[in-house]
Amino acid sequence: MNLPIVKVAAMHVAPVYMDSAATLQKALSLIGEAAAHGAELIVFPESFIPGFPVWAALWAPIYNHEWFKKMVANSLLIDGPEMTELRATAARHKVFVSMGFSEATPVSVGCIWNSNVLIGDDGSLLNHHRKLVPTFYEKMVWAPGDGAGLQVAATRIGKIGGLICGENTNPLARYSLIAQGEQIHISSWPPIWPTKKPASGENFDNVAANRIRASAHSFEAKAYGILCGSTLDRHAFDMLTAEDKSVADLLERTPKAVTQFVTPTGTQIGDSLQADEGIAYASFDLSACIEPKQFHDVVGYYNRFDIFDLAVNRKRIQPITWEGAEDLVADEPAARVHSTFAAPLVSD
Repeated sequence: MNLPIVKVAAMHVAPVYMDSAATLQKALSLIGEAAAHGAELIVFPESFIPGFPVWAALWAPIYNHEWFKKMVANSLLIDGPEMTELRATAARHKVFVSMGFSEATPVSVGCIWNSNVLIGDDGSLLNHHRKLVPTFYEKMVWAPGDGAGLQVAATRIGKIGGLICGENTNPLARYSLIAQGEQIHISSWPPIWPTKKPASGENFDNVAANRIRASAHSFEAKAYGILCGSTLDRHAFDMLTAEDKSVADLLERTPKAVTQFVTPTGTQIGDSLQADEGIAYASFDLSACIEPKQFHDVVGYYNRFDIFDLAVNRKRIQPITWEGAEDLVADEPAARVHSTFAAPLVSD
């Protein structure tokens, strides 16, 4: 079995906060830069377009209406022009791209999801995942997702899967990817995770939490792990504090996300970034996924399938099911989205 050695890049960068058009252009430029440095898989953080809704953690929902409207206005359709441009860029550079974004829907003006796409090196959509359960205050922003995106893509650079932020705490979601032979696991994270006031000394340590979760998954899956967190830059900081200066101390003292890589034994390798924006790189020798399987293979001999039985519903949730109306095209948006998975994007 000949397994590849893959150079990967993780974008430890800030979006142009709540501006999807400007953030997209930044992403396209970064893809070109990473591709020029030999990266074959390029990963962006959770909700990179148009940014993570930090504001949902800072103020009660009744004070967040304007922020929510801004978020909705800058969320993307899966078959919209922004996604088309992103896919064309991946195809032009012949790289795989994992992108976190806030997703809109054509059947509602206010329903959005915390989503991620994996784009193939030919521009095809290899996977489209919606976060199963928005975490904590995210529930006031994003709708729950479904199991349709619990997919591992078999590619020329390995079998790639991924989960968004807190999903990496869900052992059943993680197992559903391990059971598909996952070799590279992408976990995407927000720039900060505000909880209690820093003065209490009890603020959530997202750096330790993320490293524990990613390392545990890599150790159990015997897969390489990519932790990709974004940063909160001065532009976003100023936007958040403009209307309430009292949150400045909380934002400044909340632990910043880290971007790094782990091996199939959970050991850190490659670059590690936290304080400053940048692109982190690492090389994955996928042959290193084999030997640890001899110790524990939780989807092979090291399990009891006569005792445990996991069923996963991959049905894409739709708001309505039409009966006796075969001549209508009411489900056209869903059909159009589904069709994008099969065909590569033709680009000049």
